[in-house]
Amino acid sequence: MTGPGGDREAELSVGYAAARSHLVRVAYAILGTVSEAEDVVSECWFKLVRADRRRRVHDVGAWATVVVARAATDVLRSARVRRETYTGPWLPEPLLTPLPDPADRVALDESVSFALLVVLESLTPAERTAWVLHDLFGMTFEDVAAAVGRTPAAVRQLAARARRHVGAARVDVDREHHRQVVERFLAAAAGGRLSALVAVLDSDAVLTSDGGGEVNAARRPVHGAERVARFLLGLVSRAGPGQVLTPITVNGALGVAVYDGGEVDTVISFTVTGGLIRRIDFVRAPGKLR
Repeated sequence: MTGPGGDREAELSVGYAAARSHLVRVAYAILGTVSEAEDVVSECWFKLVRADRRRRVHDVGAWATVVVARAATDVLRSARVRRETYTGPWLPEPLLTPLPDPADRVALDESVSFALLVVLESLTPAERTAWVLHDLFGMTFEDVAAAVGRTPAAVRQLAARARRHVGAARVDVDREHHRQVVERFLAAAAGGRLSALVAVLDSDAVLTSDGGGEVNAARRPVHGAERVARFLLGLVSRAGPGQVLTPITVNGALGVAVYDGGEVDTVISFTVTGGLIRRIDFVRAPGKLR
C-alpha cells in the first residue's frame, strides 16, 4: 500500500518528468556536453526529493531550473580548468539525428545551435549562465540571480557583456538556406576543384578539428578560404575506401557524419553567414560521437 510519502514522490515525479526536456536543454546550453547535462539533471531529482521533504516545492519546473543551472555552472567551472590541458581545440558535443529528424528532437536542437555553443565558449561561466537563462530561455533577472548567486543588477550586467560577445551568433540561418549552401559546398568538395570550393567559403573562414588527443586532428585552427579549401581537398584525396559520408542533422542543421567501417569517425558542422560558409567544425573525439 502506498503511503502519503509515496503519493507525494509520485506527484513530484510527474512534474519532474514534464520539466526534464527543458532542464536538459538548459544544462546542455551551459555545458556544451550531453553526458554532463544529463548527469546534472539526474542529480537534480534526488535534490528535489530531499528539498521537498524539508519544505514543499510548489513549482517543480521553476525550482529545478534554478538548481540545474547552478549545478551546471559549477560543473562548467571545473571543466574549464580541465580544458586548459586539453589536446588541441575543444569543441562542444554535437546533438545528432538522422534525416529527417524527429519533431520532438528538433525543438531541442534548434534552440541551441552548434555555432552558438562555440561562441558561448568565449564567455565566463557566470556570463554564459546569465545569458542562457535570460536571453535564451526568457527567465527574469531575479530568477537568474538565484541560479548565479549574484544580485539582479549584477546579473543584468553579466548578460549585457555576454550579449556583446554573442552578437549575431544567435540569429540562426534559415534551415533551408543553410541546407542549400552546405550542399553547394559538398558538391564543390566532391568535384575536387579548388576555385569552386573557395567560392562557397567566406574569406575569413576557419576550420577547427577536435580529436581530444585520441585520434588524428589538426592541433590548430586553419584560417582563410584558400587554406581551408586546400586542407579539405587534401582530406578528400586521402579518404579510404571504407569511408562513407552521410547527411545528418547537427543541432538541428544539416551537417555530415563520416563513417569508417560502419562506425562514426567524424561529425562535421557548418556555420553559414551571408550565403557562405564561415566555420567548419570537425568533431572527432570518440567520447563526443554518440
